[in-house]
Amino acid sequence: MAAETVRGAAVRCAEAARRMTEPMAGTSAHATRWLCVEQPGPWGVDALRNSALDTGVAEELRRRAEGAAVRVVLLRRPGRHRPSSGGRNVYLASTLPGASWLRHATVSDPRELLDWDLSAAEPAVGELTTDPLLLVCTNGRRDVCCAVTGRPLAAALSALHPGGVWESSHLGGHRFAPTALVLPTGYSYGRMDVAACAHVLAEARLGRVVTDNCRGRSAWTKPGQAAELALRDHLGDRAEDAVAVVDQVRRGEGGWDVLLRHRGVVEWRVSVHQRPAPPARPHACGLLPEVPTVISVGSLEVVSPARSA
Repeated sequence: MAAETVRGAAVRCAEAARRMTEPMAGTSAHATRWLCVEQPGPWGVDALRNSALDTGVAEELRRRAEGAAVRVVLLRRPGRHRPSSGGRNVYLASTLPGASWLRHATVSDPRELLDWDLSAAEPAVGELTTDPLLLVCTNGRRDVCCAVTGRPLAAALSALHPGGVWESSHLGGHRFAPTALVLPTGYSYGRMDVAACAHVLAEARLGRVVTDNCRGRSAWTKPGQAAELALRDHLGDRAEDAVAVVDQVRRGEGGWDVLLRHRGVVEWRVSVHQRPAPPARPHACGLLPEVPTVISVGSLEVVSPARSA
């Protein structure tokens, strides 16, 4: 059985997850830095390898990015795919609270990226930009749900926010398509529509976080992502750098205590648990159904005034 079926018709992974109201908190990709490279045209399952980008450049860029703990995604303008004319846009972002930034550069040849020091605290490349970006995954070769739902969404948003929205290669979590990522903060979203994305982008410009349909901040591990969102909702604090993950301690099988710092003043301990969530459904289109695990949050309690850093 390759996918869930209803009356003999295959159900795409995103529809199956939506019907089961699978929770999304704690499902974002984990990355403290993102390198986003404009690469028009089609992308394959592994976009960096399977695109018109020079293979040698792609492999060397992958190697250097992995060594610097940087996640690489490809970008293209929403709408009809056209060959690149002139320079290519490149963005480099840090998603760490208190140290988040977004730099933009234009390169005439992707080989120029091999001269970038991706491991530097803040590489001296391009220029800092204060305008947030919204990336919408449209990598249909990776999962058809991303193309079917993501491309129309990106096109509609681009008409409303020219230059602020890009189609992106795989962001993770196709079963939550359409998915989106905000840079530089690194907050990831799922099951989005035009109004929800426009709201997320408007709030990001004001330095605020939208927690509805949020999967988590990529700077944190999955337990940290869920704990942070739960504390934000508990306190009603939407300032983008108001909450930081300080530590997490494993508690038995599938459990953690996550220590959070709120506005540098109070520390909270949030209990987080991972559990199976039957029934089985496909994690991605074309895969056999499996029972997913989801992250849930238990208690939230004040631990102490924040210790000195």
